[in-house]
Amino acid sequence: MGQEDDIPPRVRSLLVLGGARSGKSAYAQSLAETYGSERLYLATAEAGDEEMAARIARHRADRGQGWATLEEPFEIARALGAEARPGRVVVVDCLTLWLSNLMLAGREPGAAVAGLARAIGALAGPAILVSNEVGMGIVPDHKLGREFRDWQGRANREIAQACDAAVFIAAGLPVQLKPVRALSVRLS
Repeated sequence: MGQEDDIPPRVRSLLVLGGARSGKSAYAQSLAETYGSERLYLATAEAGDEEMAARIARHRADRGQGWATLEEPFEIARALGAEARPGRVVVVDCLTLWLSNLMLAGREPGAAVAGLARAIGALAGPAILVSNEVGMGIVPDHKLGREFRDWQGRANREIAQACDAAVFIAAGLPVQLKPVRALSVRLS
């Protein structure tokens, strides 16, 4: 491997995937803080109950100073397009709650995901999108759970295709999924 292989690629858009409490939000936040001083947190969560309100408050406190916050549970493609610009990084956290919001409101996920993928391709500034990988566990025992799991897999796949890079977080450790320089296995 040459010295140029050690230089991380510059990307405009990054998808950060992982399981619940894997460290994906912390990774995205840390990466955004290395970019510059203007940072926007595009939050998709809604405080539907006391526990979720406490989670949202804890996330805000964890971010600390230097972060602006925009709460948008549905129209993240529009918000991302309007807010991403040179000199400012936008962290979208998270696509899983966004998809859940859409499905519970009876909105068509396919059109929304396709719109987000198009918006990513036209960004004027850098963005980090956070999403859960939910397809590695048990098959849900009810229809809505299975539909959600299937849509989340489709959404992750489509957004990963639209993004310049993708990272998977497991146990707080990042594994680069995209870009891939070369496959390290060969069939014989």
